[in-house]
Amino acid sequence: MTQQRIYFNSRDKLIRLDIQKIVYFEGDGNYTYIVTANRQKICLTINLTHTEEALALQLGEIAKQFMRIGKRFIVNMNYIYQVDIQKQTLMLSDCDRFLFQMPVSKEALKTVKELVIQTKI
Repeated sequence: MTQQRIYFNSRDKLIRLDIQKIVYFEGDGNYTYIVTANRQKICLTINLTHTEEALALQLGEIAKQFMRIGKRFIVNMNYIYQVDIQKQTLMLSDCDRFLFQMPVSKEALKTVKELVIQTKI
């Protein structure tokens, strides 16, 4: 399997990542944090909307494996492990090395659950 990479270029640095290693993006105002499978947290000096645009521009159809959830997250749908609407949490895991739990609204979680069921990811 060939690696699909994405590049983020800013004034001071260039970041090149294998998209299969990206678990999620978290927006924080004008910054976006990339969280990887080895628990590395990388700060980008662009907002989440620009991150979403970069994914679509560079990855085309493959960008569909990333899903925007509310105002704060873009998740790699391959790592969705549990959707708990009652507790308002989404868990992302590879069932081996990591488990991330994030707070997400009930409405957004219902959308995630439906999409996962429809696409059988």
